[in-house]
Parts: sequence; structure tokens; C-alpha cells
Amino acid sequence: MKMHRLCSGHHSNLFTTAQGRRDFLQVGAMAGLGLTLPHLLKLQAAQMNLPPVESYKPVATSIIHIYLPGGMAQHESWDPKPLAAPDYRGPFSPVKGVTGEYVGGQFTNIAKILDKISIIRSVTHGEAAHERGTHNMFTGYRPSPAIKFPSFGTIISHEQGPRNNLPPYIAIPNIIAPDQGSGYLSSAFGPFALGSDPADKNFTVRDLAAPKDIDDRRFERRRSLLAAVDEHFRSQEKSDGLTAMDSFYDAAYNLISSTQAREAFNLNAEPNKLRDEYGRNAAGQRFLLARRLVEAGTRMVSVNYGSWDHHSNIKGSFESQAPQFDVAFARLIKDLDERGMLDTTLVLVSSEFGRAPKINSTNGRDHYPRVFSVAMAGGGVKRGFVYGKSDALGAEPEENPVGPEDLARTMYRLLGINASKRLVLEGVRPIDIVNGGRLLTELIA
Repeated sequence: MKMHRLCSGHHSNLFTTAQGRRDFLQVGAMAGLGLTLPHLLKLQAAQMNLPPVESYKPVATSIIHIYLPGGMAQHESWDPKPLAAPDYRGPFSPVKGVTGEYVGGQFTNIAKILDKISIIRSVTHGEAAHERGTHNMFTGYRPSPAIKFPSFGTIISHEQGPRNNLPPYIAIPNIIAPDQGSGYLSSAFGPFALGSDPADKNFTVRDLAAPKDIDDRRFERRRSLLAAVDEHFRSQEKSDGLTAMDSFYDAAYNLISSTQAREAFNLNAEPNKLRDEYGRNAAGQRFLLARRLVEAGTRMVSVNYGSWDHHSNIKGSFESQAPQFDVAFARLIKDLDERGMLDTTLVLVSSEFGRAPKINSTNGRDHYPRVFSVAMAGGGVKRGFVYGKSDALGAEPEENPVGPEDLARTMYRLLGINASKRLVLEGVRPIDIVNGGRLLTELIA
């Protein structure tokens, strides 16, 4: 992935996995007895009784994950350093919020709602490449050459399913990385992407309406015929592709045939005043649609906004994007609160990593995963709270370092999902929803 013209893209920290020689010899010996590795794994699976895990009552019934691709600079956003030297502090004077904490100079509206959100200033991982950092922040797992891990939304879709005929996992406006996908789980649990931007003047969701010449009777007849054809092929072959397609068709028919579900995508139903307050731009209309979708029953909405790979001219780049985000995010939080939805809607703002503490020779900041920030609100998270701390320059975690697996485990707990539950890969290999990690109890209200 290459986002900025000065970005070399693949800052790889590739790792490899090695199987022990003894294990290979053991498998080889078994193969000589007619027991191949697939047979061995199937025998192990037949004996595998996965232990039950504790169930949790959800605090949050839905989540809006706002993702800022490219790596948003923490100094200019959630973790300014007002007392640092100018080449560390950056081009903006921080703004003091209602809680007494400071945020970046472009976050004037967010400063007014700091009493409604939490900021984690000590997030850390070791992946300085866009692709690998993105994988961390969409899955809670370090990338592996052997396993494709499912995204947060896919796990939620798998564990909790749809509500009100709406897809359980929706991407606005599109999927930006494979890490948003289904991984080792069936593609039936992957995201429903809009295919167009809510900020566009003629915004429509692809495939949402039936063709104009198809009335209800023809619509149902076609569904019945398709079901008969599907049943024939299903009797001939079992595969994820067939199962997924059956799931897709079923979800599509439910979505198209449900007036209530289709209406969830109708931004024109919102008052013009509220649309103006969110901002008639990409951030504003995407965030507003996300609120409509969770209000209607979608379990997770993944919203992508901007490009934050600012290796040069960070001042101009922030000035062109941050004000839209500032207005839209602040209005989203207030809107959810005014509707009584904030306590049950978890909002997460993240990026694949942060930026270097020192401004570079082209007045930008380079990739930096050693410490950065995320913001959270609602859904059982404390209000007006700051967790963790970076050092005086924003170069290292100073207190309470937080890894992607910690964030993931905490998010799942708030949604009522036990991250210690094991899912089975290809019928033979049990894998934890989250491997390790700790629950951030201090962050929970």
C-alpha cells in the first residue's frame, strides 16, 4: 500500500513461522502408516470438545468504527504536546477542552465534547507498514502468513447476526482494505459495502431496489425459482461459496423487500438543519448515515474518512481534512447523546498507527507505531476520561501501554462477546477470537 508520494509503502517487518523438525518427522512417520496430515487433523477435530465460555450481557448494542486511513498524527489530534519544542509540538496551538485536557488545534468542536468521550494515548504495536498496521487495527491480531484473520465486523456478524432485515456489518462508503473482510470465516459474514459516497448529490446504495419492471409477484416468483436452483446445486456440492451466496441472496431479498430496512439508507429523511450541522461533506454525511444505520438495527458500521499519510506539509493537509472530521464527529456524539443512543452505541476512532514525534525535513511526520492514540465514546465507556500516557515528546508510552488485542478484547466485552471463545478454522483448528490481551477495566464505566 502506498498512500503518499513520499511514502515507500511497504515498511515491512516480515516474520516467518517455522514448524519444528520433530513435528514434521512425526507427521511423516504417520503418513507412512497411511495417516496423512489432513487425516490427523480431522481425527484431532473429532476428539476436540471446545470448552464453553462465560457469556456476557451486552452494554453496547451496536458500534460505529470510524477509521482514518494513512496514520493520523497524534500530536495534531488527540495527544498534543503544548510544552514541547516547535519541531515536536507541530504547527498548531493546542485547544483546551471542557475537561481541562488539550486536543489538537483543528479540534475546536471536539474540545467542547471531551466530557462525553474517552481518549487512549498509549496505543502501541510494532508494525510500521500500512498494510500490517491496518490488519492490527481491524482484527486485533498481528498479521500471519498462514492465517487470514476476520475483521471486527465479521466476528460481530458471525456471533450476533442481523437485526431488522439489515446487514449486520456495513462499510461506508466502500471496503478500503482486505483486513475489513471475513478472513478465515465464511464470506457470508463479510461487510455490505454501499458502493457510493453519502456525500454525493445523487447518492444511491447499489442493488438496494428491485428493477422498475419487477412487481412484487414477479419478485417473489424469481426468489422461489432461485431457491429451487440453489437447492439442486447444494445437493451436489457443499462449499463456502454456495453457502455464502445463499446467505447473500437471502439477505438481499430481505433488504430489498423491507421498506423499513431500505429507509435506513435514506439520508433525505433527515432534517436539512441536522444535515447542515453534520456538514454537507464526506465526513458529515458518512457519519450521519452511520447513525441512521445503527439506529435502524445494524450492529457494526465501519466508516472510512480521509487520507492521513502526511509525510509532508502536515499543516496544510490537516487544515484540509481535520475541520470536517472535527465538526462531524462532535455532532455525531451529541446527536447520539440527544437521542438517548450514546449509552448503547460504542464509537471507536482509530488509525493504523501514529506519526513520528519530530517534524521531518518536508514539514511532515513519518510512520510511527510505537505510540499513538484512539478515541472511544458511549457503549459503556467512561465519559471525560483519558487512559494511558505518552512521554513528553510523544515518542513512547509512559503509562499503561495498550495493544490492539487489548482494544479488541475490551470492545468485544462491551458488545457482549467473549473474546476467549474459540472459532474453528476449516473444521479442524480452534482459534481464539482474540489471542491474549487484557480487559481495560479502568476505561469501562
